[in-house]
Amino acid sequence: MPKKKKVAILYGGRSVEHGVSINSARNIFEYIDKNRYEPLPIGINLQGQWFLTSGVSKDIAKDGQALALSLNPGKPEFIILKTGKRFQADIVFPVLHGTDGEDGSIQGLVKAMDLPMVGTGVTGSAMSMSKIVSKRLLKEAGLPVTDFLTFRYDEKDKFTFSKIAKQLGAPFMVKAANLGSSVGVSKVKTQKDFKQALDDAFKYDNEVIVEEYISGREIECAILGNYPPEASYPGEVVISDKYEFYTFDAKYVDPDAVRIDVPAKLSKPVAEKIRKASVKAFEALNCEDFSRVDLFLDKKGKVYVNEINTIPGFTNSSMYPVMWKERGVSFAKLITRLLTLAQERYDRGKRIERDFKSSLKF
Repeated sequence: MPKKKKVAILYGGRSVEHGVSINSARNIFEYIDKNRYEPLPIGINLQGQWFLTSGVSKDIAKDGQALALSLNPGKPEFIILKTGKRFQADIVFPVLHGTDGEDGSIQGLVKAMDLPMVGTGVTGSAMSMSKIVSKRLLKEAGLPVTDFLTFRYDEKDKFTFSKIAKQLGAPFMVKAANLGSSVGVSKVKTQKDFKQALDDAFKYDNEVIVEEYISGREIECAILGNYPPEASYPGEVVISDKYEFYTFDAKYVDPDAVRIDVPAKLSKPVAEKIRKASVKAFEALNCEDFSRVDLFLDKKGKVYVNEINTIPGFTNSSMYPVMWKERGVSFAKLITRLLTLAQERYDRGKRIERDFKSSLKF
C-alpha cells in the first residue's frame, strides 16, 4: 500500500474571516480520504502564531502545540517548540480566508518552502484579493464589470456622496478593497449612509472601492482544474427581503437569510454565458486549481463579473462544494482532486530552471 501523504491543513489566520476559516478547515479535515492522506491540522491564531492541533479547533493556542519552522527548501521541518520534535509535510492545503491567507502572503512562504500547495499562487492570489486590481484586469480582459471609483484613506475627504452619486448613480456600494465575506461592505443610499460606510471600510483597509449597484440576481460559478479549467453549472444565492445585500450575517449567521438554488434557474444560453465568463475571469487573474467566481445577472440579462474567491468556503452550506456535488463530485472526491491537481502542478514546475550558466564571476 502506498505511503500516506502528509497534508498540512493551514487554518485560522490573522483575518476578520478567522472563524469562517475554522469552519471550512473542519470539513476538509473530516472528509479528506484518510486512506490516502494523513491530515496535519496547523492552526494560526489571531496573533499569527502557528500551532499543531489534534483536530481543527477554535481554541488554537489552548489546544495546540506551538511551532517553529526550519526552512530547508524541499524538505522544510516543523518543530514543536516544547519537545523539539520535528515533522514534515508532503503538501500544504491553505484554508485561510482573507488577509495573510488569500492575498499571496502564505503562498509566498509555501513557495519558499518548495512544497506542493493547493490553490492559486502568489501572483494570482494577490491580484484576485485586491478588488481594485482584479476589477481593472477583468475589464482589460474584456469582461463586463460594474462601473467603479477608488480612493485611498488620505483622499477620503475629496469624495462626497453627491459627487459619487452623480458618476455611479444611487444607491452604490462601498467596499474595503482587500477583504472578503462582505466585511467592510455597505450599501449607500444617503449622505449619512456614506459617512458610516467610509468609516466601516477604512477600519479594515487603506483603500476603498465604490461600485455601481446592480439590481439583479446573485450568481456563483465554481471553477476546478487547470489546462483547461472546468466550470460547474451556476448556482444562485436568493437573499431574504430583510437584507439589503449579501451581508456577513446573511452568509454565516442567519440560517433563514438565503436560499441556495443549485443549479440556478437559468436558460441554457445564459448559463453558458456565465460559465464562459467565469473561466475567462479565472484565467485572466492567473488562478490555479480552484476558485469561486461571483457574478451579477441584471434584469435585462446582462452578466457582470463581481469578484473571484481563490480560497472559497468549504462549510456545509458553502456554494463551492455544493455546486460540484450537484455535478456528481462528492466532498471527499473534491478534496482528493484538489490535492492531485496541486501535486501535478508542482511536478510540472520542476522542469523550470533555477540556475543560469553564464561567464559572470562572483
